[in-house]
Amino acid sequence: QVQLVESGGGLVQAGGSLRLSCVAPGNIFRINAMGWYRQAPGKARELVAAITTDGTTNYLDSVKGRFTISRVNAKNTVYLQMNSLKPEDTGVYYCNAEYTDHYSGPRYYPGGNYWGQGTQVTVSS
Repeated sequence: QVQLVESGGGLVQAGGSLRLSCVAPGNIFRINAMGWYRQAPGKARELVAAITTDGTTNYLDSVKGRFTISRVNAKNTVYLQMNSLKPEDTGVYYCNAEYTDHYSGPRYYPGGNYWGQGTQVTVSS
């Protein structure tokens, strides 16, 4: 089982900033895309931002210009820098990674779609 490890959530006032991190084990070049989703209470999970191996990004319209997703391959890490946060950005943020099956050292990583445990982001007005 692949376990993504997230960090960086918290409580912030409107207009503030947070940075989320997600570490993905294995060979990051065998991960087609990584992204951040969020889920607010009573709402469906939605894609906030995604980045592919070649650095192509896409964003939810409501976060364009405020959030930036980036990927540091040497650290097997994807980041979500969130600026000018709004109360409507509140939710549980989940890291997602699309693996192709591969070996990294002795460890086998099966292909599939994997999720982190989620990190709470709360923006107060």
